[in-house]
Amino acid sequence: MNLFVKGNDAIIIGALYAGCEAYFGYPITPASEIAHSAAKWFPETGRVFLQAECETNSINMVYGAAASGKLSMTASSGPGISLMQEGISYLVGAQLPAVIVNIMRTGPGLGNVGPEQGDYNQSVKGAGHGNSHNIVLAPGSIQEMCDFTIHAFSLAVKYRNPAIILADGVLGQMMEPLHLPESETPQPDTKSWALHGDAQTRNNLITSIILEPEDQEEFNIFLQKKYANMQCEAMAESWLTEDADIILTGYGISGRIAKTAVEELRSENIKAGFFRPQTLYPFPTEQLHKAVSPKTKILVVELSNGQYRDDLQFHLNNSSIPIYLTNRMGGMLVDVKSILEKAKKIIDAN
Repeated sequence: MNLFVKGNDAIIIGALYAGCEAYFGYPITPASEIAHSAAKWFPETGRVFLQAECETNSINMVYGAAASGKLSMTASSGPGISLMQEGISYLVGAQLPAVIVNIMRTGPGLGNVGPEQGDYNQSVKGAGHGNSHNIVLAPGSIQEMCDFTIHAFSLAVKYRNPAIILADGVLGQMMEPLHLPESETPQPDTKSWALHGDAQTRNNLITSIILEPEDQEEFNIFLQKKYANMQCEAMAESWLTEDADIILTGYGISGRIAKTAVEELRSENIKAGFFRPQTLYPFPTEQLHKAVSPKTKILVVELSNGQYRDDLQFHLNNSSIPIYLTNRMGGMLVDVKSILEKAKKIIDAN
């Protein structure tokens, strides 16, 4: 069955099929339709929807629901996600699964409601504080807004770690056909760690405080091993990279625009390829190295000051492969014409 829906609505459809039992959140543009859809569909399907007083309360409600073994989620945009950072860190420290959706808007501060990708470092490089990471998925279509939400819940439960859906204002507001999943995901068994209020789970402990330094260090070492094990979950889309002289790369809406530019370049017999990370943490390092070669040039397309570009360079081990950037900020989109002009200059310079 197909529907024609907004990206924000697709998030909630995915959450319903993932078996999410509770939504706690506070509306903010351009993510408000997520809360609107949850307010309609969660109660109608016997689930919990609660509009919190603020984003700080909503993330702590997610913590409480997760501690009782319930699949829960919240959604916001940049300013709201900033307020959630402490709660996200508590989720990591207590090893609780949760899904957090960030429909990125312009920052810093209140910024404006235009699309941007300036929250990359916030989501990928930190999970509040401490030696921690979020799982971060970056959808590039309305279908992926739904499918990646389902997958985010699966990964959050598997690794008992918060997972972030990192999208942008364009993907949140645009509409496309969505093919509904075939069936709902079965509920996970959480009795080994959650608090169900029964004798079987009486001795389970949910906490993020470890007072003894030696024990806290041991826990941090455990977390780093868990993050290393997540690398098998890395996903990416590679297209026409085998013979490419230049590879265009971006995620989210920037990836879609970059892929259109690749099609234009190929129509002009310029050997261009495309690489799009679908997970930003764990980053698809192995897939990236397979896509590039020593002769490849890379053009990054993004709606930020080069945060993704810097990460790309890091995952290439700061190699000699030249990396260029075409970007916009402040709610402005990169257009295909600008990408084509930059790509041709890079090709002609060699």
